[in-house]
Amino acid sequence: MQRLAQPVLSFLLYGLSGVIGLVAFTYPFFLDAAQLAAAAGARQSAPLLTMLLLTVCLLILLIEMQGQAVSAKVVAALGVLVAVTAALRFLEAAVPGPGGFSPIFAPIILAGFVFGARFGFLMGALTLLVSALITGGVGPWLPYQMFAAGWVGLTAGWLPPLRRPLLLLSFFGFAWGLLFGLLMNLYFWPFTVPVVGSAAAGDSAVWQPGLTLTAGAARYLAFYASTSLLWDLIRAVGNVVLLLALGMPAVRALVRFRDRFQFQLVTG
Repeated sequence: MQRLAQPVLSFLLYGLSGVIGLVAFTYPFFLDAAQLAAAAGARQSAPLLTMLLLTVCLLILLIEMQGQAVSAKVVAALGVLVAVTAALRFLEAAVPGPGGFSPIFAPIILAGFVFGARFGFLMGALTLLVSALITGGVGPWLPYQMFAAGWVGLTAGWLPPLRRPLLLLSFFGFAWGLLFGLLMNLYFWPFTVPVVGSAAAGDSAVWQPGLTLTAGAARYLAFYASTSLLWDLIRAVGNVVLLLALGMPAVRALVRFRDRFQFQLVTG
């Protein structure tokens, strides 16, 4: 009974994190004009979201450590990978790359692909948290970055375990290079207002309460194309370059580690 309860509880916690993230990204679109203006003037949800997500991650780790196919050494590997990837972001902050390029997404994708969706989610969310603390990048965007990066690792764990996964991983990295930017813009886009004299931020590219889904999507795509597309394309291409250059050696090393230390308790 206990062995059955652990995976169910773990699944519920992952589901809860997904629901929290979905609500965090989408709730502004369900507000009327007065509520949206009030929310824009008092956006105090970021610390609460960060604490909620961090609490869920810690609960997941505690449950995973209770014997369900995850050894203490694999959890230790998670800590090492998070620390190394967070250090890469520190280097990125010290020597900025072009556009939205960041070296942190390739390790998150590779870890999720090898160790699975749950490991990937924790890898992504905790990496963004630790790297923000290291680089001083703590702000209202942080919990949204944690959710988005967690979903990168989570979905990487859903990829089929191909013997030659390099092309699949490269396509996946390119897609998430764009999707990460698409998601991150949502945390502030509903609160933007037109800028006088700026065609890119005119009435046709901002959210207004009461718009239909089609009209809202058209406005968001206009905003995204004029402000973020090139930036995110550079991130996407950077992901592909890193995955093509380092993907297979990293996958082989991670697979050897996983096969050596990951186990499942079997009792009579």
